[in-house]
Amino acid sequence: MSIFTGPTQFFYKMQGSGNDFIVIDNRAKTISPAEMPRWAKTLCPHAFSIGADGIIFLEIDNSGQAATRWHFFNADGSRAEMCGNGSRCATLLAHKLGMAPAEHLMLTDAGTVYAQVFPEADEVEVQLTPARDMALNFTLDLGGETFTAHFANTGVPHTVIVTDDVKNLDIKDLGAKVRYHDRFAPAGTNANFIQVLSRQELLLRTYERGVEGETYACGTGAAASVAVAHALNLCDAEARVTTSGSEVLGIKVHGSDIFLRGKAQLVYKGEFCPAALGL
Repeated sequence: MSIFTGPTQFFYKMQGSGNDFIVIDNRAKTISPAEMPRWAKTLCPHAFSIGADGIIFLEIDNSGQAATRWHFFNADGSRAEMCGNGSRCATLLAHKLGMAPAEHLMLTDAGTVYAQVFPEADEVEVQLTPARDMALNFTLDLGGETFTAHFANTGVPHTVIVTDDVKNLDIKDLGAKVRYHDRFAPAGTNANFIQVLSRQELLLRTYERGVEGETYACGTGAAASVAVAHALNLCDAEARVTTSGSEVLGIKVHGSDIFLRGKAQLVYKGEFCPAALGL
């Protein structure tokens, strides 16, 4: 006997390197793209709802370009072109649900993404869109303090600042100043602060637009950080990135191609009543 008084919706809670996501199997397309932003703003707030950094609506792709396609929304309801950690979670769930083989293509707003599940390691690798619009060594005035910054778009825009002590930065303050800087208006940018430990290892903290705060990890941010650091000759083409959530992401830069690999986890499956939440 159901404890709910109306129709219910199943969802999957997933995490990749500390980025957590609500994933909904929308193969039946019962939730229209027009409704999705409201679902994101209703379901993603922590403490008041399910809670997540973002929400993914997963569907079968009927265009012939890929096996699956997604609609990805940040917690504030804004639609995002791409999310590295989210794409790894969506890839894993698509495989577990029988929507796609272990190696497949997924269609995102940033283009078609190659993805592969490695079940024996509980890891997923995705090929991100090539870094574009890279700009190195420009100056940003952040509230009277000047920083040397760099930029790369790895599916979504990322600004990268290199520091010698990433752990003691005020990411909420500095990140917001970068995110809303006039240089990146009107869309804004994600803000990444990295510390290079060696040619193969970086530390990363990220302020994500849409979440409007620091997250435990950002896959496209890790990719942008390595792409920038490699262009500056600070690291090799393959590097490990330790996030603020202490997870390690593997980034490979091969020419214009960037690959992201790391763990993804299905945490639980749940059920809720949309009508009870005003949906």
